[in-house]
Amino acid sequence: MGSTGIIRFAPDWTGRHRHGNQHMSDKGTDTKDKEKKAGKKKTASDRIEVRQSGVHGKGVYAIGQIAEGERVIEYKGEHISWKEALKRHPHDPNDPNHTFYFSLDDGDVIDAKFGGNRARWINHACDPNCEAREKKGRVFIHALRDIEPGEELFYDYGLVIDARYTKKLKQEYECRCGSPKCRGTMLAPKDKK
Repeated sequence: MGSTGIIRFAPDWTGRHRHGNQHMSDKGTDTKDKEKKAGKKKTASDRIEVRQSGVHGKGVYAIGQIAEGERVIEYKGEHISWKEALKRHPHDPNDPNHTFYFSLDDGDVIDAKFGGNRARWINHACDPNCEAREKKGRVFIHALRDIEPGEELFYDYGLVIDARYTKKLKQEYECRCGSPKCRGTMLAPKDKK
């Protein structure tokens, strides 16, 4: 299996990883033609669209059937170092809790504010219908189950912060997914030592 989209933050920085940010520009390399040409493997990217979400800001919705296991879309953006990500933070000083960062296994980061596509608008859920998988420095969103037209796509952001999870911190990363399995926060459960 691949990456779960875990973001590990430095102890002195509580940066955020949020895809449903309604305050960011929707400019980027988001044409279906570019997505089709860029990837060799066929995806379901022609069966999704971005629109307002009932969960948060913008969201990504299926407009056609997506099968379990199917690759939906690649999470695209500029590949930068963690050091550069820290320099760029926050993307929006008026809303510092939201970024389009996706950390990679090698320590680098995809910054989807620059060169990003529709994948950056996929919101978090504690009981998601998609998952993020990393392969050779690229991140792909795959369906965990069959997804019907009209359903919003979600994956578990699995945010990890190297700080004690206080009530205040959990509230800063509040989850709004509404699932019966909701943890109440986008933070991943701490590993028990």
